[in-house]
Amino acid sequence: MKIEDYLASLPQSIISGQDVQLPDNAFREIFRFSQLNKNDVFYHLGCGNGNGIAIAAEEFGVKKSVGIDNDIEKISIAKKLLEEKKISNGILQCQDILESDISDASVILFWFSDQNIIEKMMPKFSSLKEGCRIITIWGPLPGILPDMVDFPYILNMVPFKKASSLQEQLLSVFGTDCIDFVVAWEFAERYTRAVGSPDAGNDRFLTILQSLVIWINAKNLGVACGHEIPIPIKNYISLLRTYFNIDVEYLLNEE
Repeated sequence: MKIEDYLASLPQSIISGQDVQLPDNAFREIFRFSQLNKNDVFYHLGCGNGNGIAIAAEEFGVKKSVGIDNDIEKISIAKKLLEEKKISNGILQCQDILESDISDASVILFWFSDQNIIEKMMPKFSSLKEGCRIITIWGPLPGILPDMVDFPYILNMVPFKKASSLQEQLLSVFGTDCIDFVVAWEFAERYTRAVGSPDAGNDRFLTILQSLVIWINAKNLGVACGHEIPIPIKNYISLLRTYFNIDVEYLLNEE
C-alpha cells in the first residue's frame, strides 16, 4: 500500500498531533532554544495536558503562561495541574486557536500539521509585535525563512523573512548546500528522539520513514546531493515494501 494509505489507517488524532504530548524534556529544550525568560508572555497553542504551561511558569519564570486548546477535557486536566502546583501566572482557555487573542504574546509554541489551520494562522502571526518568536516543530512556517534552527525546533521571528523558494527554505532548515542520506537520517533521528517517549519501541521504524521522506523531498526539489539514489535509501525502500507492505518509491519524480 502507498504511504498515504498506511497513514490513513492510523488514528487521525495521532497523525494530526491532537493526542501527541511532548515529553517534559522537549519543552525544556524548546524553552532554552527560544531563550524564554521572565519578561516573556508565553502561549502554547494546542496545550494539551498543560505540562508546557507549568514548566514555562515554574522553571522559566515567565510573566504569563497561556495555554489554548479546544478540548475541554484536556483543559480540565491542565487546570487541575496548575492548581496542584499553585501556579498563579498560568491561564488556560478552552477555545479554537483561530478565534483566540494572542496579541500580547512574545513567544508562541505552535505544533500543528493541518495545513488549513496553519495557513489561517499566518495573518494572525504576521500581525504580532516585532520580535515575537514562534517555535514550530519539524517544519517552518510556510514560505518563511527560519531565524534559528535546532532541529526539529525552528524559530521564526516577527517580522518574517520570506523565502524565495521551497529549495531555499529547505536548505536553510538543514543548514547545508545539499541533502544526502547521512543528513536525512541524522535529522530524522533528532525528530524521533525529541518527540518520542524514552521507552518507545518503534523509534527505528519512524526514523526510517522520516529519513526517506526528507531525502525524497530533497531529491524532488533538486537539492539532494548527487543524481543517484543512495544505497541505504534503496535498501530502506525495499525493506518497507517487503516487510511492511508500504510503498514510498512512487514518490520519487524520476526523470
